[in-house]
Amino acid sequence: MDIDETIAAHPELAGISEPLIACIEDCYATARACTSCADACLTEEGSDALRQCIRFDLDCANVCVMTGTLASTQSGSNPQVLRGAITLCALACRLCAEECEKHAPEHVHCRTCAEQCRSCEQACVGALETVH
Repeated sequence: MDIDETIAAHPELAGISEPLIACIEDCYATARACTSCADACLTEEGSDALRQCIRFDLDCANVCVMTGTLASTQSGSNPQVLRGAITLCALACRLCAEECEKHAPEHVHCRTCAEQCRSCEQACVGALETVH
C-alpha cells in the first residue's frame, strides 16, 4: 500500500493536496536515501573526510521522518507546526544536497542522495503553498 492508498483510506483526509502527498512520499524516500548514504560514507576509506556529509545525512533523515510523520497526521489541525516542519525539511534537504554534491564525483551514494534531497526540497516548497 503506498501513501496515496493509505491517505485515501483515512476518513478525514479526503481533501489532502497532491503536493502534500508528494512531499510525504519524498520525505520518506529522502530519509531512506540519507540513512543509506551515511552508512555508505562510514564504510568509505578515509571516512573522516566525510564526517560533515554523514552529519548532514543523519540530520536530514531525522527531519524528513519528522516532517513525513507530521504531514501524514491530519486529524485535527496544526498548520503552523506543519509549515515550520516543511520549511525546516526544505532547508535540511538543501544543505544535505549541497554537502553530498561535494562528494558526488567520487561516491555514487552521495550523488544519489543529493538528487533525492533536491527532489524533496522541491516537493516541500510545493507543499508549503497548500498548507493553510
